Amino acid sequence: MMPSKWLMIKRQRGILLTPPELGIQTMTTIQLPDGSTRDFNGPVTPAKVAESIGPGLAQSAIGARVDGELVDLQFKIEQDAEISIITARKGESESSEDALWLIRHSAAHVMAEAIQRLWPEVQLVYGPPVEGGFYYDMWLPAGERISSDDFEKIEKEMKSIVDENRPFTRYEMPADEGMQKVESEGSKYKIDNARRAIDAGSDALSWYATGSPGEDWEDLCRGPHVPTTGRIGGFKVMNIAASYWHGDSKSDNLTRVYGTAFTDKKQLKKHLHQLEEARKRDHRVIGKQLKLFTIDEAVGQGLILWKPAGSIIRQELQDFISKHTYRQGYDQVFTPHIGRLELYRTSGHFPYYQDSQYPPIIERDQMTVMAEEGCSCGDLSNRLETGEVEGYLLKPMNCPHHIRIYASEQRSYRDLPVRLAEFGTVYRHEQSGELSGMLRVRGFTQDDGHLFCMPEQIKDEIQGCLQLVKIIFETLGIEQYRVRVGRRDPQSDKYVGEESNWELAEAACVEAAELLGVPFESEEGEAAFYGPKIDFVVRDAIGRDWQLGTVQVDYNLPERFDLTYIGADNTTHRPVMIHRAPFGSMERFIGFLIEHYAGAFPAWLSPEQVRVLPVSNKTADYAKKVQADLRAHDLRAGLDAGDERLNAKVRAAAELKIPYVLVVGPRDEENQTVSVRVHGIEKDLGAVALDDFVQAIAKEVADRAHGTARSTLFPDA
Repeated sequence: MMPSKWLMIKRQRGILLTPPELGIQTMTTIQLPDGSTRDFNGPVTPAKVAESIGPGLAQSAIGARVDGELVDLQFKIEQDAEISIITARKGESESSEDALWLIRHSAAHVMAEAIQRLWPEVQLVYGPPVEGGFYYDMWLPAGERISSDDFEKIEKEMKSIVDENRPFTRYEMPADEGMQKVESEGSKYKIDNARRAIDAGSDALSWYATGSPGEDWEDLCRGPHVPTTGRIGGFKVMNIAASYWHGDSKSDNLTRVYGTAFTDKKQLKKHLHQLEEARKRDHRVIGKQLKLFTIDEAVGQGLILWKPAGSIIRQELQDFISKHTYRQGYDQVFTPHIGRLELYRTSGHFPYYQDSQYPPIIERDQMTVMAEEGCSCGDLSNRLETGEVEGYLLKPMNCPHHIRIYASEQRSYRDLPVRLAEFGTVYRHEQSGELSGMLRVRGFTQDDGHLFCMPEQIKDEIQGCLQLVKIIFETLGIEQYRVRVGRRDPQSDKYVGEESNWELAEAACVEAAELLGVPFESEEGEAAFYGPKIDFVVRDAIGRDWQLGTVQVDYNLPERFDLTYIGADNTTHRPVMIHRAPFGSMERFIGFLIEHYAGAFPAWLSPEQVRVLPVSNKTADYAKKVQADLRAHDLRAGLDAGDERLNAKVRAAAELKIPYVLVVGPRDEENQTVSVRVHGIEKDLGAVALDDFVQAIAKEVADRAHGTARSTLFPDA
């Protein structure tokens, strides 16, 4: 966008002049998201821009992005800028992340004001918006406490503030004056916040009052906020927890109150319903109920023990993807769980990412020598970083090992692309507070693939990677997903590789995403430093978004490891590397599937596909024959021949979410039939010939289909 006239004159003369000094009327040009522009005399606010577009936009606007920065509607724009107005959608429509950020940040202030009305001695610390809501940390004097029993009265006070529809009013002071104000108020927490802002380079401090400064409640805050308290449509206090000042357990004990907020009550109700569904689908609860996995403190936090039932699901998924990678020309490889430190120094994983890695394993002889020398822990750390001391590292990534496999042979352009695949286990030392069932672990197995190709092959290889993802999602019945293409920021110098190669790779990523036929976003500045990337964001059965697999183009590691191939011109060339992991990690992906299916897996994945229930001991032998026939067709069939009543057996099978239950009585034995029940349908669907059922379920499993045996045998059910 062209700069304003007076800015152009300033740049040409190399001096700073204000518009009055030029003796001309300034003009501010605003560029809108559609590329159109609007001119305004002098400075303008986003509110005025919205008004100029139309009364509907002005009424629904709650903030703006100005040259990428999130701001209030009253932010003063003093030079030409690009602007997008942020609106708060109501009803079933989902509000944007920016809109929710503004609403939740403002709701945090409203909650803090409500709490200080009820507990005047409370001292506020900080209250940011976070994913799914917001929180406020606060210090309570001795003898005071806030519990979940107080949530209702806090919400009542918040409603009063929202109903008053008071404006969020910003005012600023120069840093020195602002510091005097904060110090005079006496809160060490706000004094600390102010000092941190100044130390970070701020030359002014800002406050937001809900109403008039000096008359109504206010808080030290950078903003931004919605225009008025009345724009917070739906809110709820959610939870309470203990916290520490600056996260330091040796510092002050604080109380953290969590809440959430939305544009209106309908969106809030939808969110609360989703949370309730999420609790029902919690993979940790269902995993225990279905006996899929366990985490044992004797083994270690964040380390998954796969039980037999969970191992079946994992093996089925591995067999499924292996079948398709073989068709795409991948070669299966296996690599060890550790590697020399020098390998990871070359790749850059050590020492740059050592905070998330397990400590190196040092040779026993070296440890003995260093102990005799009186080597301190600090000295050892320095020697490890500089390479004076060699050792081994639990594998944090699979790619260095695959690189060494590629480098083990001289490669010709005729050999490329080389495609290597491995279900490789890696280890990360996640903080204990960040661990979460199967979703955040310390040891996990990636469905890792690394492709080594010529630059002109990137397009086809990326398309192959994305087609693999599409096959996986379609087979699993995942219909809602989108693609994010991360491109480089052309203004940044952090990227490695030739510009022409980047252009080729980015174009290949965008084209491959377009061919998928699903929504995708192309985001500038979101590429890794070594190449563009594609991420997959999946929406599960209750509307939550999960980032799962990824495809990344890499110009960096081939350079670091000096990888080459002999080209058609008989000279050496540098290959391009592509990383791809459709599942991401088996642990996280299966954790997602447990919650997506609520434990009711399709038959091909279900640990037990069919359970046979004899009505009484009289048909126990026939039940065993039915089970044997099913197993002869490689179906996972169980038998419950216990003494419990039939209804109890049916309930037990339902709790294990077994897809098909076959009830067999004397008439079934006589007619060689089975009476079929399907998980999720609370009735017997009827009797069918045993052979017909076996053929139908065997086809459903072989096709990795969803419920086709039921629809084939009972089309009206």
